[in-house]
Amino acid sequence: MRRERVSTAALTQVLGRLRPRFGERLVENSDIRVQHGNTLSEVPNQPPDAVIFPLSTDEVSIAIRACAEERVPVIPFGAGTSFEGHVNAPFGGISIDTSRMTRIVSISADDMDCRVEAGATREALNHELRTSGLFFPVDPASHATIGGMVATRASGTNAVRYGTMKDAVLSLTAVLGTGEIVVTGTRARKSSAGYDLTRLLVGSEGTLGAITEVGLRLAGIPESTLDAVAAFPSVEAACRTVIQTIQIGVPVARIELLDELQVKACNAYSKLSLPETPLLFVEFQGTSRGVTEEAELFGELARGNGGDILNSAVDADARDVLWTARKNAYWAARALRPGAKGISTDVCVPISALADCVEATKADAIESGLVAPIVGHVGDGNFHVMPLIDYTDPREVAAGQAFVDRLVRRALAFGGTTTGEHGIGQSNKKYLALEFDAPTIGMMRSIKMALDPHDIMNPGKLFDWEAPS
Repeated sequence: MRRERVSTAALTQVLGRLRPRFGERLVENSDIRVQHGNTLSEVPNQPPDAVIFPLSTDEVSIAIRACAEERVPVIPFGAGTSFEGHVNAPFGGISIDTSRMTRIVSISADDMDCRVEAGATREALNHELRTSGLFFPVDPASHATIGGMVATRASGTNAVRYGTMKDAVLSLTAVLGTGEIVVTGTRARKSSAGYDLTRLLVGSEGTLGAITEVGLRLAGIPESTLDAVAAFPSVEAACRTVIQTIQIGVPVARIELLDELQVKACNAYSKLSLPETPLLFVEFQGTSRGVTEEAELFGELARGNGGDILNSAVDADARDVLWTARKNAYWAARALRPGAKGISTDVCVPISALADCVEATKADAIESGLVAPIVGHVGDGNFHVMPLIDYTDPREVAAGQAFVDRLVRRALAFGGTTTGEHGIGQSNKKYLALEFDAPTIGMMRSIKMALDPHDIMNPGKLFDWEAPS
């Protein structure tokens, strides 16, 4: 059957049951509801019918169990920083906002791990770790919650050295669509016990359960950090430098690309004076001697491709200045066309295909007449193009969407993926069938049916599957 919006009767029944438990933490205010739909990208806002702010895993379970009995959709919510419509409520329902579940449950410096509630942010965690000699390295460059980062399998600027959330998570506590609470693993660094349910839930986008606690691997704070900015005559030259850097094993921690349009945007937005030419922002971590040697080797590779090292810094404050452009890149790009909305993309390709894919994409944008700056975590082949579209112009909207379609197909043709870190959500659903064959998607659907038999967990995301009547 075709899924319909949740009935008023079912919603009234659930809210009546939950209101005595949650009191003022159950909110139906329209402004709050709108804030809990998609707000950061071109995906239309679809607010939930109510928002609940639980304080514990048990309260999440109580809320979901009530929703399950009445078949009311549940939309887990972290900080709302996703781009792909993950937090929208296309069929109505209740948003479960974990932002008040912020405890750092435990930290083991000896074992280099910790456990946190889902609403804790990476900034808060690193602040708590500041005297331990450890830090949490996954950095998506937003004020995301740990639970949301797990749900979308986030990565970011440090992924080339430290990996993504799938590499950082040791275990999870989650509430399934029945209200049952599951714990998927232990603190051990490896295990051969049963199915890897942790990895199953990492990247599941709230469609299999609501994540409430996370066990994480931590990393040691390096002795020395050196950052550098290199300018190149073309995007192709910058990408070739990235490929060579990775292939010969230079242990970069971060290596980020900004094309000349993005640099222009950053100069205007952050009041910088960077040369408006393709740039690589690079970070090296290790011993003082090691980072110096690595930076020198990178410099040789850059110069071999016509590049030039503009400046470098070791002091923390100076390094922050160097990274200002990259940290503000999204808002800087949006400022290029006030009033326009950006179509956020994040294809990822094998590193050997990076230069060809980026160059072809840039040429396509120019030919299409689109304002489309490029920025990327290019150390692992992941880059973002953001066409800025006037949504009052149907022809421009069509041109922007056609460009994105070509971008995704181009990345897939190079052996890549439609999304390196943002996830599928609503906006990328149409591309999932291009990336995976029918039996593979069928397997995903079977897992969804088994864990969420009534399709109440974030319905309308990843793929369409209707609950049985």
